[in-house]
Amino acid sequence: MGFDVERVRAAYPALAEGFVHFDGAAGTLVAGPVADAITATLRSAVGNRTTVFEAGRRAGAIVATAREAVADLVGGDPAGVVFGSSATALTYLVARTLSTTWNERDEVVVSRLDHDANVRPWVQAAERAGATVRWAEFDAATGELSTGQYADLVNPQTRVVAVTAASNAIGTRPDVAAIAKIAHAHGALVYVDGVHATAHVPTNVAELGADFYVTSAYKWSGPHLAACVAAPATWELMTPDKLMPAPDTVPDRFEFGTLSFELLSGITAAVDHLASLDPGDAPTRRERVLASMSSAHAYTSGVFEALVTGLRAINGVTVMAAPPGRCPTVSFRVDAEAPAATATALGDQGICVYSGDYYAYEYFQSTGLRDSGGGVRASVYHYNTAAEVDRLLEAVENRAKGEDNQ
Repeated sequence: MGFDVERVRAAYPALAEGFVHFDGAAGTLVAGPVADAITATLRSAVGNRTTVFEAGRRAGAIVATAREAVADLVGGDPAGVVFGSSATALTYLVARTLSTTWNERDEVVVSRLDHDANVRPWVQAAERAGATVRWAEFDAATGELSTGQYADLVNPQTRVVAVTAASNAIGTRPDVAAIAKIAHAHGALVYVDGVHATAHVPTNVAELGADFYVTSAYKWSGPHLAACVAAPATWELMTPDKLMPAPDTVPDRFEFGTLSFELLSGITAAVDHLASLDPGDAPTRRERVLASMSSAHAYTSGVFEALVTGLRAINGVTVMAAPPGRCPTVSFRVDAEAPAATATALGDQGICVYSGDYYAYEYFQSTGLRDSGGGVRASVYHYNTAAEVDRLLEAVENRAKGEDNQ
């Protein structure tokens, strides 16, 4: 079939409003089939989970089907898929639960490249337990997170190594598999933030060596719901605080209250949508996901290369570290104005970008840019086009020239 961007764009009703969306790193538009699935569930007789009547059985099927969908997306085990309101909430849950056994002899390793959702929960849990926090540093010039430093950071006292699969600020994709190998050699667990990466590249949690992998559906055309994926045996070793009557089986043990069945229907529809982007003749959904995500990544890489090349060619624009092989996300600044002013001016022209630190707190603190407004972020998703890149570049060039674009 090949990657047909016009066919893909037709599946996103919100694009008809005419805005240019380079804001996918903060949350993508919802695909039409996702909205349809959520609406259908809301309009159906769906009760709370039970096996004694049909409406309750439907709820159980919705949950099971969503677990299977997420497992197909990332290469996990459906029995190890835990749902939560956000990646931040799930990471706090895992950090709080694991840290109940830590003491002052223990250590955790975090990175300054990560979104704060994969930093602060571990730092705060370590502080409560009296454990030591060790920091992996990125190269300010290249944006790379070197693997070699982990040989010095990780030791037999390390309990968790937390690392991103892709930076949400500059797109860097660390060698997670190599980092995980070092961590596992010392008996440490590896918690991978896959929120940014999952939307852009084929994912296999086993190949990454991730003991935990967290992802948010609203970053890949779905609803505002997240999942943390681990082997069921790993979850079995953990006991979170929970209500006495609540299920004690895995993965339900880690899900509090009644799940949002309509949003879980949306998650399944989102994975099915991703699997339909360019599946070829792949026979299983997992294989269709891998084929489609590979094709989408090849497409977005070309669009993104034009964006980065164009930004670098504009006098008065500074592009932040641009590591090779990254996810299609770039941060930049128009030298003559604050990032918030740039983003506002672009927004007034219908071009959606974000400014600030986008919760990449340590990155912008380390580069010294946070206090002056951080950066402007543009992220390419598979519904973006070369024509939209041209529109963004023209608008940025006008800002750099000091021209009035209103």
